[in-house]
Formats: sequence, structure tokens, C-alpha cells
Amino acid sequence: MTVRINYAKKTFSKSSSNLILFSNDKFSSGAIKKYLSNSEFSYINDLLKTIDVKKNLFVFEVNSKKKIILISIKNNLKISDVESLGAELYGRINQGKNSEYFLNSDSILSKHKNFLGHFLHGLKLKSYEFKKYKTKKEIRIINLNIIGSTNKPSAQNQLKFKALEEGTFYARDLVSEPGNVLHPDEYAKRLNLLKKDGLKVNIYDEKKLKKLGMNALLGVGMGSIRGSYLVTMEWNGLKNNSRPLAFVGKGVTFDTGGYSLKPARFMEDMTYDMAGSAAVVGLMKNLALRKAKVNAVGVVGLVENMVSGIAQRPGDIVKSFSGKTIEVLNTDAEGRLVLADALTYTEKKYKPKFIIDLATLTGAIIVCLGSEYAGLFSNDDKLSKQILAAGENTEEKLWRMPLHKNYDKLMNSKNADVQNINYVGGAGSTTAAQFLQRFILNKTPWAHLDIAGMAFSKYGGALNSGGATGFGVRLLNQLIEENYE
Repeated sequence: MTVRINYAKKTFSKSSSNLILFSNDKFSSGAIKKYLSNSEFSYINDLLKTIDVKKNLFVFEVNSKKKIILISIKNNLKISDVESLGAELYGRINQGKNSEYFLNSDSILSKHKNFLGHFLHGLKLKSYEFKKYKTKKEIRIINLNIIGSTNKPSAQNQLKFKALEEGTFYARDLVSEPGNVLHPDEYAKRLNLLKKDGLKVNIYDEKKLKKLGMNALLGVGMGSIRGSYLVTMEWNGLKNNSRPLAFVGKGVTFDTGGYSLKPARFMEDMTYDMAGSAAVVGLMKNLALRKAKVNAVGVVGLVENMVSGIAQRPGDIVKSFSGKTIEVLNTDAEGRLVLADALTYTEKKYKPKFIIDLATLTGAIIVCLGSEYAGLFSNDDKLSKQILAAGENTEEKLWRMPLHKNYDKLMNSKNADVQNINYVGGAGSTTAAQFLQRFILNKTPWAHLDIAGMAFSKYGGALNSGGATGFGVRLLNQLIEENYE
């Protein structure tokens, strides 16, 4: 279903059908009286005496043609609460045959800056659906007309929210695509189209990667008939040579596990093993669309991890872009090999202020944190605090996990500089992060976000209806807005 938000030229009328009004935390009726006819107010006022004020939203069927939806603005709401409230409204208007609603912005009595903007942002995020491959599509459009003369978001804020929604939806679209469609060749072509949004895009194919010495990344894609790529996307919003913020994403478009084959059960979910890269792409698209006042670069490694006669074997040793040699003990620990080359390349080429990488890296982080938090690993306390705060504000939460020299030594190899799994067992997410840290060569502030439990939701969340979540786009945008613009 498509929700169109119209900042209506239509003026408020008490006869407007399907009216949406806001009330205080007690659902006091006095504040809404002026927006209702006498009969409507009498009817709703009687019902309000019987309701549970702990709830957020009530729908009153005034007659067969008109609904009045009353939404309570509780005290001490966080921004994420306001957005969740908008998502809750979507759940109510996405029912029945009603296709037009009027939201009266004058009824909003809130100290929250840009309350309506965040409210509508949550509603839009919740409305996302991926039905590209449904042959029978239900075409339904709901027009949400914003009436009233106050509390409307500015044109600039409307643009920011729209850019953030487009970036998030683009990330969700990428993650939702099946592996036979979004293989590395197709993915690289789509990223090249982002030039039209104002991004500078460079695509490094296998020939260029071999010349650069990115053998860790190339080793993962050896078994596939598809190409392997490193793609860089640059946004120069400051028009100067200041060091950029860098974001790196794992883009394994399908992961069989290689010769360390995954179990057949749930292997179909491995189409979303490129969600880290999708978050980076969605973020960069958002920054370009809203013309962010920041210099930033997104780097993604695109590969397909398949089984064939020329696929990488357990026990192989490869030389990474950094010059360090890696013993590949498990071909299903492939994402860290892709990121190893991408991280070192990003640090050497761009000399960024910081590097944040995102990856659906380990099943161990799901065992540890489930689908409530992503894992955060970092060599920098300041950057960690900034990311954690941004996560709280966007409800894309993270939990900081440990890094320590005793974990690091578990990644030492007898036959190479480093091995790609921990022989001893346990601490799977931490040892994976320790592996990645070895490829940050110049002490650049760095954070690794393991989003394996957050990238895809089978049951839906506050701001998504199930499927790809786009986790990371809003989080990193918030980080940039709060600290770097």
C-alpha cells in the first residue's frame, strides 16, 4: 500500500471525513472540542470516560462514512517513541476501504521539536512493502492530508525525512532481492546508477582487484561464475579536502558457506548476507539526496560465496591487500576476508576521520543479543559513545562488546600471519572483530557493527512490517547529524 502525505491546500472543516486528532496523555476531551461537531464531541466524550488511558490511540466510528482517530501524546516521549506512534497509526489506517484521512496539525500540543515530522516519518517507514515479484498486486493508495496552520515540518525538514526514507527503502529493496537477481554483477551496475544522485562512483572489477592485490576478497568469490567487485561511493558535501567519514559494508550477495557448507535449513536467508553493504549504500544515497554538509565515502565489497571446482578450500593461504597472509580455515568465515581488504584500502586511500564497518558477520552475535541489539566493537571510546547515543535516538540499538589482547592471540596462525577462525571455540563475534582490527593499520578510530540479528526480521518491528529492516541507515545518519555536520 502507498501512503501519500499531502500538505493540503484544503482548509479544515468539521465535516472532514476520517479525521485524525491529538490529545494529551489523559485523553482529555476539552482540547479537541473545537474540531468536532456538537454531536461528535458528545459521543466521543462519553466514550472517553470508559477507555484505558494507558493506550496510545483510539478509533471512533462516528458513522458509516467517518472515523475519528484520537492519538494521545504522552509525557516525556523520546523521538523514537514519536516515530513508533506514527507507525501505530499506519497499522490502523491500513485496514478497511478508507482511502483518505485528514490530520489536523493544530491539535498537536507537544514540546517536541518537529513532532509531526518524526511522527509521519515513523508512519512512512512502517508502510514499506516489497512486493516486486507478486504477479497480482493490490494497488491501494491512502491520502493523508495534513491540515491546520501550525506544527508542520519545514520544507527543509521534509526534504531530510524524504531523503532518509528513500535511503532506508533503497537498502531494504537491495536486501529483499533474491540472489539470482542481485548477484555481484547486477549489484555493481545498480550502484553505478547512483551517479545521478550526485555520488562519485568507482567500480573495481576482478582485473583491477588482482592488480591491487586484494586476494582475500577475490578468494571468497572464486567459486562463482559472477564477478567480484569493490565499489567506492564518494560524497563531497563540504567542497573541500577535509578528511571524510568512512563507511564499509560486507556485500556477500549469497553465502552457501563454500566448502564449509551451511546446513540447508534457512540457507535461503543468506540472500541478506549483503545487508551491511546495503546500509552503506542507503546511507550514501541519503546523504546525497539531502545534500549533507559532510565529506563521506562508502566502500562495499561485492562477492558471491559458492561451491565449485575452483572455489577456495579450507586450509588455503591468501595474501591480503595489507600484505598480511591469512590462513582460511573455514570458508564460511568469508565476510571478514572481504572486509579485511576493504578496510585496509579505505584507510590507506582516504585517510578518514574514522571507519565504521557493518556486516552480518556472525551467528554468534544473534545467540548473544538476539534481535534487539547489534554488536558494537571499537578501538575508540569517543566514537563508541557517539554511535551508542545515535542508536538510542533512532531505536537502532547497539551493545558494546569487548576487544582484548587475549582474544586477539586466538587468531594467530601457525602457518600464516592470521587465521580466519578461532580454533579454541567460543567468543565467535569478538574473535571475528579481533580479526578485522588487524587490518586497521594506522590506528584510525574504527568501529565494527555486527548486524546479523538486526538486518532482517521475520515478525516485524516498531518501524518495519517484517523482512528487510534497513538497519544502519538511520543510525549512521543520526550519528553524522549529531556530531559531524
